[in-house]
Amino acid sequence: MRNRYAEILVVDLLGGIGDLVIALPAIHALAASHPGARLRVVTHEPGAGLLRGDPAVTGVRVPAHSRDGAEREAVTAALAERRPDLAVTTTRYGGIPDLLRDSGARCVTNLWRGPPPDELVGNRYLRILVEEGVLDPSAVDPVPRLRLSPAERAEGARELAGLLGPTRRRPVLLVPEAGMAVKLWPERRWKELVAILDGMGVPVAAVPQAGSLRRLAAVFADVARRGGVVVGGDTGPLRVAAASGARTVALFGPTLASRYGLGDPAAVHLQGLPDCPHRRPTAITTQVCWWHANCPLSATDPACMADIPVTAVAEAVVRSMS
Repeated sequence: MRNRYAEILVVDLLGGIGDLVIALPAIHALAASHPGARLRVVTHEPGAGLLRGDPAVTGVRVPAHSRDGAEREAVTAALAERRPDLAVTTTRYGGIPDLLRDSGARCVTNLWRGPPPDELVGNRYLRILVEEGVLDPSAVDPVPRLRLSPAERAEGARELAGLLGPTRRRPVLLVPEAGMAVKLWPERRWKELVAILDGMGVPVAAVPQAGSLRRLAAVFADVARRGGVVVGGDTGPLRVAAASGARTVALFGPTLASRYGLGDPAAVHLQGLPDCPHRRPTAITTQVCWWHANCPLSATDPACMADIPVTAVAEAVVRSMS
């Protein structure tokens, strides 16, 4: 690594909770590579809540409103507050890279660079930052990790106990919802999975909807402590579960696990319809199904998600708990 920096600004305004979790290893590696640096992050709510309380992060700034230009304004405000020595962004719209370059900081403004379909996004971020000379390779941990306080973990344990009731068996927590319809596993499959697990005597609960993401992370951390498993699609909450230490079974359909997998060696990834001719692994937002779940191969559920059988999910859960 060529230089050390005292003021670091990271911009992640891609919009999703999962996008921020993917960027966590890069954020933590930057902090570890530059001990004592002030590291600030510009990102969206609710994901920003995951960084508040993280000892590696000095400050978090979010867009002040939801109108056009809010993200650019947030970056401008962060630059005005304190000029960074080093600026890193995952975000390339709205002239944000130009803003960072004009600040005079050492900048890394393109973490994509024609990505291959079989390299995890988070790993690519890390590799490029090492190649750019702003990360110490010895400081890199590619697994996303959320840092929770003992008090948060204790509250998560109380909340999970309330969801499960009195049991000593390893639990399964389900994340059936998704921010995009194209990532939804059919509702009937969730019911079938619950029936199978109930028949095995496994305590099952749905993920709690209310509360902050750090509170949810603490619940997932207690699932991990109990040796349980979290099941869900390629969503932000499932990534939070993996980053909280829980074993996960991830259901991938429109996205490829080889590119968007959870980054956790203990995670089980089940890929639906791996040879779908309409999937575009390195340009997912241009897929015909992406925005409105209009699948060319099915008039009902997205064919890739419906392709994942209940028995495969149940077997993966059992393997993960063994």
